[in-house]
Amino acid sequence: MIGKQTKGTLFGGCVRYVLKEEKSKLLEAVGVDGSPEQMAEQFELQALLNDKVKNIVGHTSLNFSPEDSERMKSDDALMLQIAHDYMKLMGIENTQYIIARHIDREHPHCHIVFNRVDNDGKTISDKNDFRRNEKACKMLTAKYRLHFANGKDHIKEERLRPYDRAKHEIYKALKEELPKVQSWMN
Repeated sequence: MIGKQTKGTLFGGCVRYVLKEEKSKLLEAVGVDGSPEQMAEQFELQALLNDKVKNIVGHTSLNFSPEDSERMKSDDALMLQIAHDYMKLMGIENTQYIIARHIDREHPHCHIVFNRVDNDGKTISDKNDFRRNEKACKMLTAKYRLHFANGKDHIKEERLRPYDRAKHEIYKALKEELPKVQSWMN
């Protein structure tokens, strides 16, 4: 399982994307309800409790290995439990959130959208969240006996963003040249 995190300043586009009817299934909504537009408005209203938080939108997609497809494809309860465990490990508590399963790719995945301003107006920390995310994903992958990724050799390069594509090109070039290197000097 891999968690991909983003942050933003407006809920509208994120909620609309996550709840696109033809490719998603809402598994849970806490503190918000109605249409995607109404949910976004409710998220925005709560964010007014703390005007110091610039990136009020928390968005994580939890992506499972295609090898877990058979097990995950019809088990919404399992996906929801993993999402809850992830949120707890990441300190995403006492706030509004939605969890939606997407069915538009061959690998099972879900999206968590949450308000970084909690119900009491306090900030949900994003300190070291990339490290905490990696640790939480590894723990949950082991706990639920999911498949660990096999490395970077099976990446769909055409789907990468330009920055990630450049990093992947560097990785491939280094991997190709490394067997030829005999020392750091040549």
